[in-house]
Amino acid sequence: MKHFLSLKDVSTEEWKELFDLSTDVKKNPNKYRQSLSGKTLGMIFQKSSTRTRVSFEVGMYQLGGHALFLSSNDIQIGRGETIADTSRVLSRMVDIIMARVFGHDIVEDLAKYGSVPVINGLSDFSHPCQAVADYFTLYERWGDCRGRKIAYIGDGNNVCHSLLYGAAALGMHMTVGAPDGYKPDAGVVEFSTDLAAKTGGSIAIMTDPREAIRNADAVYTDVWASMGQEKEYYERKKIFADYQINGKLFSLAKKYAFFLHCLPAHRGDEVTDEVIDSANSVVWDEAENRLHCQKAIMLLLKP
Repeated sequence: MKHFLSLKDVSTEEWKELFDLSTDVKKNPNKYRQSLSGKTLGMIFQKSSTRTRVSFEVGMYQLGGHALFLSSNDIQIGRGETIADTSRVLSRMVDIIMARVFGHDIVEDLAKYGSVPVINGLSDFSHPCQAVADYFTLYERWGDCRGRKIAYIGDGNNVCHSLLYGAAALGMHMTVGAPDGYKPDAGVVEFSTDLAAKTGGSIAIMTDPREAIRNADAVYTDVWASMGQEKEYYERKKIFADYQINGKLFSLAKKYAFFLHCLPAHRGDEVTDEVIDSANSVVWDEAENRLHCQKAIMLLLKP
């Protein structure tokens, strides 16, 4: 693994390696205290974040390294320097680059023009670190994700794309319930469908959230308006009203189905308190696992 930009590039075998290492990192943190001693992580943020910043910064510290927070307002990207030049310069000074950005082309250019590993901390197209933590959270409970059904309800966004890639590689059955005009990228669906056919899984995209969630082993949702889409909030709230994960809709899943959310949650919009605070919810373990899984990703990149 040279970079970590999209789960499209992560094989079934690499998923196993990620799960195994994440498990060991979580259970035996002291074993890895000096694994990245003397190494530096440069963290580029075009989008603000709680979980991404804290998990990467703490994770690098716990591996014995150092993390630098680089807001786009504080570095020359915000004043017109090209991504290519920024990547070339940072590669001479840091050992890993993590970027949380708007356009996916930015992380691709950072990887193309730099000489150190690049991690996609989020782009408008993909959120691979989140999906690894999501599936690791389920793996901890099931032991094997193969054959399980995960239902994603809501906007077919970057999180949905990464979940589709992951479900296909892991041999899972994934359904997406999304309104017309808000379904996931057709190319992502096509790739994931073809891969799932080889791993024993399946992908199904539909409009009816009830059909999508029925008999699911896990249910996932995300905010209706992501960062940068604030002006669309009230329009999206009307469009997604029937896609709220409430007690009635969640009851269509299996009795012991798990509820997941990448957070932050807009309670009362995409999910109600009765679901996110229920015994079925694993969102807090899911959030914590960002730390452990990202430490594993950094270790596998071997800076």
